[in-house]
Formats: sequence, C-alpha cells, structure tokens
Amino acid sequence: MTRPNPVTFFAFLLAILVAMGGAALMKGGFFIGRHEGDTLHLVQIVFRMVAGEVPHVDFMTPIGALAFWPIAFFVERGMGIGMAILSAQVAFAAFMLPALWWVGYSRLSRGVALLFGLIVMGLLLALVYGEAQRSISFSMHYNRWAWAATFIAVVAALLPPVHPNRPAIDGVVIGTMMAVLVMIKVTYFAAFALPIILALVLGKRLSTLLFAVLTGGAIAVAITLFVGVDYWLAYIGDLQTVANSDVRPQPGEPLSAVMGAPAYIAGSLVAIAGVIFVRQSGRANEGLILLLLVPGFFYVTFQNFGNDPQWLLLLGVVLLALLPTPDVTNSMGLNLRTAQLVTAAMALALIAPSFANMLYSPFRHLRVDETTYAPILPRGGIHTDLQTADLRALRVDGRVALDGEGSGLEQFREAARRDEQAQFMGEVFPYCTTELGLPAMFDAVTRDLEEAGLAEGKRLLAADLFSSYWLYGSLERLEGGAPWYYGGLPGFESADYLLVPFCPVSHDLQVMILKAVTERGTDDLREIRRTPLYILFEKTG
Repeated sequence: MTRPNPVTFFAFLLAILVAMGGAALMKGGFFIGRHEGDTLHLVQIVFRMVAGEVPHVDFMTPIGALAFWPIAFFVERGMGIGMAILSAQVAFAAFMLPALWWVGYSRLSRGVALLFGLIVMGLLLALVYGEAQRSISFSMHYNRWAWAATFIAVVAALLPPVHPNRPAIDGVVIGTMMAVLVMIKVTYFAAFALPIILALVLGKRLSTLLFAVLTGGAIAVAITLFVGVDYWLAYIGDLQTVANSDVRPQPGEPLSAVMGAPAYIAGSLVAIAGVIFVRQSGRANEGLILLLLVPGFFYVTFQNFGNDPQWLLLLGVVLLALLPTPDVTNSMGLNLRTAQLVTAAMALALIAPSFANMLYSPFRHLRVDETTYAPILPRGGIHTDLQTADLRALRVDGRVALDGEGSGLEQFREAARRDEQAQFMGEVFPYCTTELGLPAMFDAVTRDLEEAGLAEGKRLLAADLFSSYWLYGSLERLEGGAPWYYGGLPGFESADYLLVPFCPVSHDLQVMILKAVTERGTDDLREIRRTPLYILFEKTG
C-alpha cells in the first residue's frame, strides 16, 4: 500500500479548507436561495444563545448546542449573522481537520486518503445540504457536520492503523467525534455507537476503546461543569417531546421507501453487495461491522430532510480501503478485488450528483449577483448581511383552497379530503398557507403591531410553525419558547398575545395550536386587533 505523505496530505486538506472556505467568505455576506424558514429557526437560536440563554434549558430544540454555538461565538464578537454563519463553518472544519488528517494518514492508502479527505472536507464546507438542487442553503447544516464526524469515527474504528499505531490518539479521535455527534444530533450517535464499539472489540483494540470512553466521558464532565446537570435532563426532555410529537414524525419519505423506493433501491443493493464481498474476501469482522452499520445508514437518512443517502460516500471509501489482493476469488470464481472496485464505484456514482452539488456550492455562492437579493432581517443592522433572493424575500405567495362557499366547486370538497379546518373562539379560518415571502410577512405584521402601539416590550405566540416576529422589531422573545414548533404551547405562559395569522406557514400546526389553546381555556383571551393578515388576542389574566 502506498502511504500518503503526511505533509502533502495535510497541505491537501488545508488547500480544500482555504479554497472552499475562502470562496464562501469572500462574498462579504451570506446569500441563500431557499429555506428562509429554516434559516430564521437557526437565527432565533443563535440570538437566544448570544443573549445568554442555554439550549434545552431556556428554550426547546432537539438539535444539540454545538450546531449553533460556533455561530453564536462570532456574533458575540460583533460579526453579522451572515458572516458569522460562514466563519463558524470554516472554524468548525479547521477544528475537524487534525482528526481527519490523522485517520487518513495512519490507515489509508494515498489515493483513498485523498478521496476521504475531499469527502469529509466537502461535507464540512458545503453551502447546500445535498441533493441536486443548486440553490444555496444553510438548512440542516448540522446533518452535514454530523456525517463528517461519523465518517471519521467509523473509519478510525473499522480500519486498524497501518503505521503509526497510537491507540491513545485513535481513542481521543473516536471519543471526540462521538461527543461531537451527541452535541450536534443524537440520532447519529444512537445509530452508530454500537457498531463502532463492536469494531474496536472485534479488532482487539480495547486500549483504543478505553481511551475513547475516557475522552467522551471527560468532554461530558466538562460540559456538565459549564452548563450543569439540568442541561442533560432538559436535552433528554426535548428529545422525548419530539419523538412523541405528531407534528413531524418524519421529514421525508417513510423508512420503507428510504430502503426500497426507486430512488434508493440501487444504493441499498450496493450496500448489501459490499457486505457480501467484504466477508467473502476473508474480512469477516469488517463485513459484520459494515452490515451492522447499514441499519444506521437507513435510519439516519430517514430522519434527515431530503433523505439524501450520504452514507454511500463512506461505503465507497471503506470498500476501497478493504480491497483484497488481486488473486482472491469467491466460490463462484468471481474476482473479489474487481467486485469490490465495481461496487465502490457504483456507490460513489450514485451519490455523485449530491456530492458534486455540495463540493462546488461555495463557488456558486461567490458568483451570485447580490443586487438581486434582499435582507432576511431588513431592520437587522449589521445582520442584514444575511440575505435571500429578493423574489423570495419580498413576494408573498400563498396556497389557498378554491372550493369555498360560492365557488361552484363545493360538491368536490368532501371528496378532496382536506385536512381539518382551523377553528377558534367560534371563528372558522379558511384554508391558506404562506409559500413564499416569509421575511416580508413577518416584517409587515411586526411593523403593523408597532404602529398600533402593541409591540414594545411584548411577547407573542403565533399559531404557526414559527414565532419569529421578535426578530423584526421591538417585540420580545418568548421565555421558554420553541424556535420550531414541535407540540404543546411552549412559552405561552410568558406571552402577552396570541397571534393567529390568516395564512400561516403550516395550516396543520395552526389547527393543533388553536386546539391546545382551546383545551387550556380561552376565558383570559380577548381580541384586540384584526387586520387582513392576522387576528391578535390579548391575555388578560
């Protein structure tokens, strides 16, 4: 095996960091092309953290603090939210680079190490979450970061070092990566912890496992000393709330489709073929661990919006790293080196559109015409460096039902099987959802409240997916609120108002929230303002 030169390999990783990270930063702001709602979710969390709030303890989110803390770090130091997001991503990639370098250098051949380095750095520095849609988006950045940490941990555990053999370093790397997963998205830790442990046990690398456990434990203790035991209890509580919630049981296709639908069946078959070929080549333990990883691959993909099977990148690298010698064949006479090469190529080809999209997304961002963009936070001051396409920021489009009374389509209403209609305090709300123009909608409602003298120092809960209005003016954030609604009435006890949009982002969630408020009781609510955009109820109790 031709080993990578340690200096050359480090320089290669650094060059990717400079090229992709530099291309992102050179624009002087962050210009996204979609997912404004997800971006506002992130901004709410970051601003709360900058204000001194602790995730899970002071507000509800199932995503770990590490997904947002690096961004908050730069905002606290006076950077606009747009540049803070980009700077945080570059800083996080720089933090991960030494572990990536060590794993690639100590156990991979030169070509596979370079490929592995490109893959992981590409995941860390991309400005789109995957798929083949070219629009820039920071949505679900935590999934990319978690995949990168998973890839490093799996390769470090599954493949023994060739030279040098440093169990302590391997253990520190694996333990740190697993702690990163806990602090970004627990789903990844739950899916891959057992296969990683078994890989170390079956590989008789118990000293590495010990160092990994000690490292993870030390990080957990350090975090506990910083935020307290209540942090972990609150984190578990948020995870349980989301797991038991009917709001978003899955963000995309059902699990069976992620394994067997037309878009995914080829990848599933490639994974099974890879397991078979690895075991037939005489690597029974590695084949078993790879088989145990497959359910985790499916489950994490099922949990992630877009259902992008990024694990195919890892599968390709592992199959290339475990290539047998050219003379190894199975009982049918199939050359297993060739079989694994073909299987690895198929895995990488299947995910190539998504990975290519991620890889050159920072360079697309560098070339955007910023004159066609508008701030997501128009009165955000320094934070106007976060922008979206002006059509998406300023043009408010909605989806409405056309089969209302007097439409001539009433006879089709029952057969259409629409979701339940929103009702509250004797009023029935029409079917309508806002599809485009969230920044304009939030800004318009907030300005209207301010002009009516109803905003200064007040808090509101919106009967909708987001209650982002406080980002747009003089409203205050909800105490104990949820930047993304997962159920119940989080923060409503601290609210002065209940705002009911006539055209929410999510009609279904509006129905759920209004039901929850009704069950709580409405005796202390009175309508104080009505406009074409919303009804405002004041809490009098």
